Amino acid sequence: MDELQTLKTRMEQERPTPWEDLPDIALYMDQLISYMARQLIRFDEGPPLTSAMVNNYIKDGLVPRADGKRYGPTHLGYLTAVVALKQVLSVKNIGALMGAGRALEKTPPEQYGYFCRALDRALTDTAQSIDPEAGESDLARMALDFAVRSYANQLACQRILDILQPQNARDKHK
Repeated sequence: MDELQTLKTRMEQERPTPWEDLPDIALYMDQLISYMARQLIRFDEGPPLTSAMVNNYIKDGLVPRADGKRYGPTHLGYLTAVVALKQVLSVKNIGALMGAGRALEKTPPEQYGYFCRALDRALTDTAQSIDPEAGESDLARMALDFAVRSYANQLACQRILDILQPQNARDKHK
C-alpha cells in the first residue's frame, strides 16, 4: 500500500531540526507558530501549537518566558518536546520530566539532544514494524499491535513518573 510506504518513509526520515540548526535569531510569536508546524510529523490539518498554548506552557513553567516578545532556540527546543509529549502526557507529567532534566543540571541543548535521540529511536523502531506490503485485512492487526504497545509503554511511563516525582508532590495531588 502506498499510504503505508509513505508512513514508513516519513517515520524513518522526518526529524526535528537539530539544536545547532535551530534559528539563531529571535522569532516573534507568529513566526514561532509557523516554525513549530514543521518540527514534528503531523497528519491532521489543525495547528500543533497556538499562541494561547505557548502562553499557557510558559505560565505552567514548561517553557521559559520570552525575551521581550521574542523566542529563541531554547524556546523552540522546549516547545518541540512539549508538543510531542502533550500527545501522551499531562502538563504535570511533562513538567516532572523537564524538572528532572534541570535537576540533573542538563542544559537546554543537552535536554533537547536527548529528546531528539529518544524520538529518533522510537520513530525508527515503529517504522520497522510497519509492513508496507500489508493488505487491507492486516491493517486492523497492525493497528492493534501499535495500540497495545502504546498501552504497555504508557503503563511503564506513568509508573516511572510516579517514582520520579518527590513524595510530597505526589501527596499534594491525591
